[in-house]
This record gives sequence, structure tokens and C-alpha cells, in this order.
Amino acid sequence: MKNKLTELLDIKHPIIQAPMAGGITTANLVAAISESGGLGTLGAGYLNTSQMRKEIREIKQKTNHFGINLFVPNEFSVSTSDINRAIDILQPYYKEFNINAEDFEVPSPMTERQTFIEQVQVVIEEQVPVCSFTFGIPSTEVIKQLKQNNIVLVGTATTVKEAIENEKSGMDSVTVQGIEAGGHRGSFINDSNEGLIGLMSLIPQVVDQVTIPVIAAGGIMDGRGLSAALCLGAEAVQMGTAFLTCIESGAHKVHKEVILTTSDDQTVLTRSFSGKWARGIKNKFIEDMVEKEEELPEFPVQNSLTKKIRSVASIQSNRELMSLWSGQSPMLARNTNVKEIINEVMAETEKILGDLK
Repeated sequence: MKNKLTELLDIKHPIIQAPMAGGITTANLVAAISESGGLGTLGAGYLNTSQMRKEIREIKQKTNHFGINLFVPNEFSVSTSDINRAIDILQPYYKEFNINAEDFEVPSPMTERQTFIEQVQVVIEEQVPVCSFTFGIPSTEVIKQLKQNNIVLVGTATTVKEAIENEKSGMDSVTVQGIEAGGHRGSFINDSNEGLIGLMSLIPQVVDQVTIPVIAAGGIMDGRGLSAALCLGAEAVQMGTAFLTCIESGAHKVHKEVILTTSDDQTVLTRSFSGKWARGIKNKFIEDMVEKEEELPEFPVQNSLTKKIRSVASIQSNRELMSLWSGQSPMLARNTNVKEIINEVMAETEKILGDLK
């Protein structure tokens, strides 16, 4: 199982935990994965610098080897009329939860960029070994600064073109995200609802066009998925939903229960919660928003407008208004501990690849 990527990341097994933001990637989850031979990753996209530092230091008390993921800020524009239209659409939920629309702090491109720069500085100061990026590629200056501090950089791509751009920028590796993946699409060149390529088709096409190691992400839950990805040329897999339902995960109890009891045809792509396309399990909010999605503002504005709805829904354990992110293989999910998952994935992979010899 040793290859260029496992050596680069200094991991025993070619398994990386997907950087699920929003409280799922607790210190216990990240550390458990790293201590079991994979690479645990803190999803820091929604954290401010104080929160980041606190989370990083909690992880460091349990393991010295882990990664962190940041959202690359995108340019966006939103008018007052766009916001008012979205507020009108969301008004029934505001009314139900006694939310005052005037309390929202609308994000701006300038504040998003500043937050990102501050996050990068925390990564450097705290000497996080690996840093991955979603929604784009950082500036040349940021990449240079991180590399000067010996931090391994991992990009995200949903198409061959995006993977090539990641290599050109100086990324050490690239995660290719198939349409099967749960959570947000990592697209940044085309609209994220255009590059809808299945992982098993995407891996070999990317491998043929880049020289940096490729990590496969999207619907991989067991040794069968890891074996297939390795056979197609990937050097590791990134697994999210498989670890989301683990005991160490910080995911809401309802979120775990829904994944563990849903069927293969219940996940859909939606931009209703955040303004970016993401895969989750269908519920009332998604269904209510289907015909209105095009009227909703871009990320991160829509994400801010729905934040309190999601927060109250979580407190009330209301699955119909929660963002229940999940990949397309929920029926393979289990509620067990991280070590057992990784050991079983590796044992199954070794058997499959051994039988192929």
C-alpha cells in the first residue's frame, strides 16, 4: 500500500478523512483516524481564527499528524434586491423560528478574503503538517508562503481541467471529487452543476493528465471502493460519509440516524442551504426550494441567510430543515468506531488486490 502519496503525507494507509466543516470533524475524530494509520482532517472552512487555534490545539493533544482544510474565497456580488428576494422566500421559516431578518451580517468579498489570509497565518503559526483547499486555488503568494513552511498542499478538482490547474499552481497532490460525493462540490472553473462526472470515470482521465498524486473522493465507503480507486490510478481515497456516522464524529445524532436509515436514491444536489451546489439527503426544505433555487444568492450570502434556520432546526432535531450532507452510498454506512472501519477497509482491500494477482 506504500506509494508516493503515503510517503508524502507520512501515513500507513491510503485513507484520508474528508474535511467536513460545521462541527463534524472533532478532535476525537481527526485524531482517531490519524492514530489508526490514515490522515484526519479538520474542516475549518467556517471557523474564525480563535476557533481554529482552539481546535488545532485540541487535536495536537491527541496526535501530531493531521491536516486542515480551508475554503478559498470566491468573488461574488449580491444586491439589496437579491437579499430581499431571498428573505421573502425564507420568511415562512423565519416566522416559524422567530428569526429577525435584520440580524443578519451580510458577508462581503473583502471580509472573506481577509478571513482566509488570517486562517492561513494560523495554519503556519500552528505548524499544521497538511493543508487542503476547496472552492479554488489560493494565490501564488499564499502557496509560496505555505511551502516555505514545509506544509504539504492538497487541492480539490471536479474535472480534468481543474486538476491540471491545481498541478500548475504548485499543489503537491489533488483530490478529485466525483459527482457521488456528499457535501459541497469543489468546482471552481465551471459552474459546479456542470462538471457532473462520476468518480470512476474521472480518476483515470485525471491520472493521465497530471503527474502529482491523485486522491479519489466520492461514494467510497469500504475496501471495494479503495481497491477500485487504486486500480484506476489513484494513490489514496478520501472518505467522508463513512466517517460521519462513526462514534467519534461530531455530526448531529439526527444526521447520523438519517444516513444510517436512508436508501440509495434519496440524495440530491441542492444549492438551497448555502448558495453552492452540495449533495445531501432530500427533506422538506430542499423540496420547498427546488423551484426557487435560481433566485437564491451565491455562497456565502445564502449560507448566512439560512444559518439561523439550520441552527434552530439542529437544536430542535428537526430533520426536515437541517442540511443532511451525504454521499451516494449511505446504505454502506455504519455506526462503529474509526479504528474498526479503517482495519476492515484495509483487510478487504488487501484481500481483493491479493486475489487479483
